[in-house]
Amino acid sequence: MIDEILKHYDDTGTLSDEDIRYILEHEDEAREPLFKKSREITERYFHKKIFVRGLIEFSNYCKNNCYYCGIRRGNGEVERYRLSKEVMEHTVEAGAAMGFKTFVLQGGEDPGFPDEDITEWLHAIKRIEPDAAVTLSVGERPKSVYARWKAAGADRFLLRHESFNPEHYKKLHPSSMKREHRIQCLRDLKSLGFQVGSGFMVGSPYQTVENLVEDFRFLKELEPAMVGIGPYVTHHATPFKNFPSGSVERTAICIAILRLLFPKANLPSTTAMQTLAKDGRNRGILAGANVFMPNLSPAAVRGQYALYDDKAAFQLEAAENLEELKRQIAALGYEIVMSRGDYMGKES
Repeated sequence: MIDEILKHYDDTGTLSDEDIRYILEHEDEAREPLFKKSREITERYFHKKIFVRGLIEFSNYCKNNCYYCGIRRGNGEVERYRLSKEVMEHTVEAGAAMGFKTFVLQGGEDPGFPDEDITEWLHAIKRIEPDAAVTLSVGERPKSVYARWKAAGADRFLLRHESFNPEHYKKLHPSSMKREHRIQCLRDLKSLGFQVGSGFMVGSPYQTVENLVEDFRFLKELEPAMVGIGPYVTHHATPFKNFPSGSVERTAICIAILRLLFPKANLPSTTAMQTLAKDGRNRGILAGANVFMPNLSPAAVRGQYALYDDKAAFQLEAAENLEELKRQIAALGYEIVMSRGDYMGKES
C-alpha cells in the first residue's frame, strides 16, 4: 500500500488525508520507503545543504499558562530573565563573526517587554549585519504591531498553531487562549509579507491520528515557508507532568510527510529531537529536515529557557560548538551552510 501511495504522490505531487492517515497508522511499513522519497525531494531542492540559524532566547517571561510549557506563567520554579539590548547586540555580533546570516529572536509572550523595544532590536541587528535575515518567535500580537516589526526589518515569523482541532487545542491551553485568534495571527503575518512558519508538537497529550491529519490539512491550506515540529517533551512543573513524552520515530515520520507536502519549505530538525534521542538531530535530517538552529543565547540563561525537561542546549546545540557540528553533519553526507536560506516559494 505504501508503494501505491508514493506512486500516486509522484503522479500528483501531493498526499490525500487518506494517504497521511495510512502512513501514520502503518509507520513500520511506511518508514523506509517514505524516508527514501523525502530525502530524494530534499536533495533535489537543497542539495544536501543544511542551513543554520542562530537562536537567541531573550526572555522567559510569559503571560500565558499553556499546560505543556515549562515557562508558563504559573510555574514558580522558573528563574526569570530578560536580555538587555547590549547583551543582545553582543550576542548578534558574536554570531555574525561566526558567519551566521539568520538570527531567531525567541521569547515568551512577555508583557514587560515593550513592542517598541523589539522594534529597536530589529534596527540594531540590521545595523550590525545588514544582510542577515531576522526571524521573530514572540507569539500573538495585533496586526499593527506585526506591521511595525516588518517595517523595522523582521523577515520571518514563527508561530506554531499547536493544534488545528478546536477541542484538542482547548485541552492544551487555558480558556483565555483562543485557537481562532492564533489562526488569524498567522493569516495576518502572511498578508504582511512575512515568511511564515507554523507547526505543532508530535505526541502532545490527547493528540490522535485524526488531529495530526487535520494539522497537515491546515498547513497545506496555509502554505507556510517553514514548518517547525518536534516531539512533545514532558516538563515536571506543568499540569501535564504525568504524560509521557512523544516519539522521535513518529516525529521523523511527520517530518517526511511535511517534506512531501512542502518540497521547498524550510524544515528544522529541532532541539526536542536531540533531547529525546542522542541521534535525534540526525534522524530529523535523514527524514527530510534541512535546517538546524544552534543556540546563541548567553550560556548563563540557557538553563532558564526550559520549555521542557533536560533540554539539549549545551552540546552540539550550542553555537560555540559549530565546528564540531559541521564535522558531524559532514559525516552524514551533508554540508552546513551559513547563508540566509530564504524560502524559495511554493511549488508551481
